[in-house]
Amino acid sequence: MKARMTEAMKAAMKAGDKERLSAIRLMLAAIKDRELGIGPGAKPLAPGQTSLPEAELVAVLTRMVKQRRDSIATFTSGGRKDLADKEAAEIRVIEEFLPAQMAEAEARAEIAKLLVELGAAGQKDMGRVMGALKERFGGRMDFGKASGIVKDILK
Repeated sequence: MKARMTEAMKAAMKAGDKERLSAIRLMLAAIKDRELGIGPGAKPLAPGQTSLPEAELVAVLTRMVKQRRDSIATFTSGGRKDLADKEAAEIRVIEEFLPAQMAEAEARAEIAKLLVELGAAGQKDMGRVMGALKERFGGRMDFGKASGIVKDILK
């Protein structure tokens, strides 16, 4: 995934697409920070490890998308449509590198199957269920929506 980003950065440079280039550079910088152990809860790469595992790359990019969605809400409420549009453009670029998200029907089916598999019976099993979902479907499922689905099914 990181190699795809580097190639996309080169293509954006050649095409003179400054907005796309900027977004890709931000993604690569966030990944580099995570590799160096910069940021809350981050640890540097283990000796001999050359790059982040795919799941961690997805987590970094997912966090970036969430931050931008929060910024869009703030900018919109503050009447700064220009800044909200810039953040939305960055989200579109970041999402190109993320795995495709599951449709809600597919997510609901997978969650129902996992609940049966884990024997989850109530809200007390919520943490265990969400942990298993993140392990199996990291990057492919919106866990905010998944949490609502799990609560709905466990009622």
